[in-house]
Amino acid sequence: MKSLDKAYNPHDTEKRIWRLWEHGGYFAPEYLPARHKKPYAIAFPPPNITGNLHMGHALNILIQDAVIRYKRMQGYKTLWTVGTDHAGIATQNKVEKELKKEGKTRHDLGRKAFEKRVWEWREKYGDIILEQMKRAGASADFTNTRFTMDKDYTDAVNAAFIHYYKKEWIYRNYRVINWCPRCATSISDLEIESREQKGKLWYIKYPIKDSAEKFIEVATTRPETMLGDAAVAVNPKDERYKNLVGKIVVLPIQNREIPIIADRDVDPAFGTGAVKVTPLHSMADWQIAQRHKLKGELVIDKRRKMTKAAGPICDGLNTQECREAVVAELKKQNLIEKEEEIVHSVPYCERCNTKVEPIADMQWFMKMDELSGTAARAVKKGEVKFVPKRWEKLYFDWLRQKRDWAISRQLWWGHRLPVWFHEPKCTPIPGREKNIEKCVEMIVAVKKPKCKYCRAQYIQSEEVLDTWFSSALWPFAVLGWPKKTERLKTFFPTNTLSTARDIINLWVGRMVFSSYEFMGKRPFEDVIIHPTVLTRDGKRMSKSLGTGIDPLELFDKYGADATRFGLTWQDMGGQDIHFAEDHIVAGKKFANKLWNATRFVLMQEGAQKVNVPAHEPEAYTAADKKILKDLKKVTDATTRDFEHYEFGPAIHRLYNFFWGHFADVYIERSKTQMVNAKTPQEKKRTLKILLYTHATTLKLLHPLMPFITEELYSHLPRNTKKHLIIEEWPE
Repeated sequence: MKSLDKAYNPHDTEKRIWRLWEHGGYFAPEYLPARHKKPYAIAFPPPNITGNLHMGHALNILIQDAVIRYKRMQGYKTLWTVGTDHAGIATQNKVEKELKKEGKTRHDLGRKAFEKRVWEWREKYGDIILEQMKRAGASADFTNTRFTMDKDYTDAVNAAFIHYYKKEWIYRNYRVINWCPRCATSISDLEIESREQKGKLWYIKYPIKDSAEKFIEVATTRPETMLGDAAVAVNPKDERYKNLVGKIVVLPIQNREIPIIADRDVDPAFGTGAVKVTPLHSMADWQIAQRHKLKGELVIDKRRKMTKAAGPICDGLNTQECREAVVAELKKQNLIEKEEEIVHSVPYCERCNTKVEPIADMQWFMKMDELSGTAARAVKKGEVKFVPKRWEKLYFDWLRQKRDWAISRQLWWGHRLPVWFHEPKCTPIPGREKNIEKCVEMIVAVKKPKCKYCRAQYIQSEEVLDTWFSSALWPFAVLGWPKKTERLKTFFPTNTLSTARDIINLWVGRMVFSSYEFMGKRPFEDVIIHPTVLTRDGKRMSKSLGTGIDPLELFDKYGADATRFGLTWQDMGGQDIHFAEDHIVAGKKFANKLWNATRFVLMQEGAQKVNVPAHEPEAYTAADKKILKDLKKVTDATTRDFEHYEFGPAIHRLYNFFWGHFADVYIERSKTQMVNAKTPQEKKRTLKILLYTHATTLKLLHPLMPFITEELYSHLPRNTKKHLIIEEWPE
């Protein structure tokens, strides 16, 4: 074997070691040695095909890699599956931006040509992040990557949709959704970024019909929506308004009569305690309207323009223009009591930074009552556990809402709904004209149906599914479901999921209920919620804000192991990381220390003739006994840390042991012992302890700093040529 280079070069080392692992096939469970029998699986959260590696990804990769390497060394038959998500709205926006540079829109291309363009974009850029994962040292099975719009995965999505539809848990209905005017699609609550902005609160007087009290005051931040009001609501316990419940008010400007109602959802402390109810432009108002059987008017369209229902003074105006016109008219009629300057939350589409408009529309929804209960029970029973446990609260808070999930999107990129609509006009079959009464308006099916009763065609729905519908199937669909594959049989349920807290609601809960629904089992046992990586001063990392840090630049500058060390070092107790590059620098210094200590051991006379002992060697001196005792302590403690996913404490512990106990103390004392050795046998005893302690420390460090430990371990004299990646974890 080539001798160990004098200086540590992380880039050369990482390239060489990656080739070694890849050539050995150690990432695929089928090629692991015979001792690896009990399955252990992790499904990597599929990154968007639009993405590049960021610090959050890097942290999540090293956490999962640490787990899978640790389990592999323990003798598990490990599988870490990876793939990418088609990321409907994000990818469509990305390609539309490319088209904009060419002076085109997707409508210029048409749907088929646009879809072709997105597939081309995906082929060019879609797997970049997977290649970047390799640079981070991810020991995942890259020979079987999946994409959420590949043929088999699409089959899984269609099977799930049809299953839910047959159970009547998927339905089509007209109700309020979040509408992004720029993306021209509905979006979920979880895809909205709420921003605190300065605004006004208008106190408007609604005239009461046939009452001693002339007006009821209503406070609103959006006077333009009052044109679609269906009622004024007060809390039933609010003594101020009890005598007014049931009375009629005349809606200003529109001159429509609407009732005053009592509803439990009204907050008596907001504004005057009386609120306008606009059923078709507010989710909260929609629910109130359903309870009281109220109908409203759609006064804002999907372009954020006012409709004819808004009346002659606002028809055709945008919402801001209408607001100004309404306020001016109300002032003219002396119906504004006062205005207040306030700071309030305004919803924006997180993808395109456009204000979101709540609008009633015909959409597809999924019932959440039973599914939410299933997901909640899994955690309550301890079948699925959160690490840290405190994140259960966020999970339960979301599930308790049980709000039906709007699953349809008005995009061109994504899984088309397996829904077919009969052409509006029937084409009767001669002699069987009466049969057209039996024509079915809508059919849910994977393949295009034929009408049994006329010659009209069925046309597939233009809508696509919410990206998270397909992502919810990931733990089992990535293993081949609905086919009964060997991997699905062996590796489901998976063992561990590591993800960010911001998708606990978007993804984790949905995977849990989907797995119980389709597999009858939990999708995973432990859910690690990793910290958020912030700037040193606690700000959000963002490329657009100039606060982002590219982990690839850190790999180039310091090496992947040093970067992994620095991130792990700061991961303590699940608290957010205020990232400091100093810790990456410390990681590079530690890597150099490991390298130099290995060189020292190998350079000792006779070292190449002494193999690393398979078991703890006998200690003769006080120094020998002390280092072996400390090694046993750090081995036991590190194992406990790994079992509890406490990688930050583990790296602190190993750093302190190697640098403070082994390198600075025992190595120095070993020099004296070897110089003073009276026989070759005495020197050999010291060499055995040096080699054993060093080799064991490299094993303990391997899941956290895999490249350098594999390289250094390969240079130690051993009876076996087994690579460190499949060595046995120290007892």
